[in-house]
Amino acid sequence: MQKKHIYFLGSSLLILVFAQLFIYSTELKNDDELHQQQFNIKYGIFAILQPQGLSFAGEEIPINSPEIWERVDKELLKNTYWQSNTMLFFKKANKYFPIIEPILKKNNIPDDFKYLALIESGLDNVVSPAGAAGFWQILKGTAREHGLEVNSAIDERYNLEKSTQIACEYLNDAYTKFGSWTMAAASYNMGKNGARRRMKEQRTNNYYNLHLNSETGRYVFRIIAVKDIMKNPIKYGFMFREKDLYTMPNYKTIEVDSTIANLSDFAISNGINYKLLKQFNPWLRTSSLPDKSRKKYFLKIPTNTDLLVFEDLETQLDKED
Repeated sequence: MQKKHIYFLGSSLLILVFAQLFIYSTELKNDDELHQQQFNIKYGIFAILQPQGLSFAGEEIPINSPEIWERVDKELLKNTYWQSNTMLFFKKANKYFPIIEPILKKNNIPDDFKYLALIESGLDNVVSPAGAAGFWQILKGTAREHGLEVNSAIDERYNLEKSTQIACEYLNDAYTKFGSWTMAAASYNMGKNGARRRMKEQRTNNYYNLHLNSETGRYVFRIIAVKDIMKNPIKYGFMFREKDLYTMPNYKTIEVDSTIANLSDFAISNGINYKLLKQFNPWLRTSSLPDKSRKKYFLKIPTNTDLLVFEDLETQLDKED
């Protein structure tokens, strides 16, 4: 009788253990299913709907061609889902496009070319492996050919107004040669001679018919994609308020026509610091401005006192001075 009781008790315990394991595994399964359901509801990567009526600089894009749509779609996906980078495009464009747009207009360059500067540099003063510099990624030789000063102390490729003017001159010349703004944009990337060779070799003057290197082959498509996203932020999921965008602080312009031996002293004498002077005048490449020829330069001096947020502390260096 005692053995039966023990067997019964043991069997009951085993049943209870298995029941608990079954319940636990079921709960895990239900928990996994719930987790998956929540994931599917709250997160998703969506394909891009094919936009209609796309154009670049007034020239129609043959979007109904499956091959062309695939290339546009690729750039739309990359720029839509690289959210942080594209959000920065919106923020910086609000700051710098108002400087670029009137220069394009003055030179009869289509407004769409501001997006070329955006994809070239992200509106940062970067330098490419080939040595192209500034927002418009201009090579030293091209800059000097168009009258920009480029040396160890001064590099006007970093002057946004002057470099935008040079880009306009280049693009107008390219348009005259090729008769197409799309080809002018492509030549900005691969050079006018390179574009002319490819056109001659392949017996076509249509960008969309040319077989080009991978960089130039996607170049115009990147501009097209970024343009459509920038013009339709909500459509592509970008949400921001006007106050979220960057703005250009107010500044005044000072004309100088003589050497400035110490830019730090010059900055302080104008109510700012060296850092701000360099930020507003990135074409100044050293700590001085040599000017033996008495050439006129125009320096931007910010007038917004909120930019000077930190008071300098007295240090041992001050006492030594």
